[in-house]
Amino acid sequence: MTATATPSSAQPLVIGGLIAAVVAGAATATVAAVGELAGISLVVGGAPIPVPGFAVLTVIFSAVGLVLALVLARSVRRPRTVFARTTVALTVLSLVPDLLVDAAPATRVLLMLTHVVAAAIVIPAIARRLSA
Repeated sequence: MTATATPSSAQPLVIGGLIAAVVAGAATATVAAVGELAGISLVVGGAPIPVPGFAVLTVIFSAVGLVLALVLARSVRRPRTVFARTTVALTVLSLVPDLLVDAAPATRVLLMLTHVVAAAIVIPAIARRLSA
């Protein structure tokens, strides 16, 4: 008798979420680089944010979102709805520090744009893999 492994039900969610995180990381780094090339400062509070830092933080927080999705998939009746509402609310809240940070107005807008770009990539990619 041969045992066959069946893929975990979480596997498509994890793989899709990780791919989305990497794509979003590349996208936010690209937005930051293009902004910098266009003359927008990446200096916040007197210290420059390196372009790769956008990618790293995007991947980290996307992974946090993926963990949230995994928990919701096992604990709530409508994980897609709860995930979408929660992550959209968290995205809106993530814009508040960008409004308050010690940076030029164009820098603040660029920071907020990177949050929105990341959310626009990651939230739908993960949500579509959750049950409605």
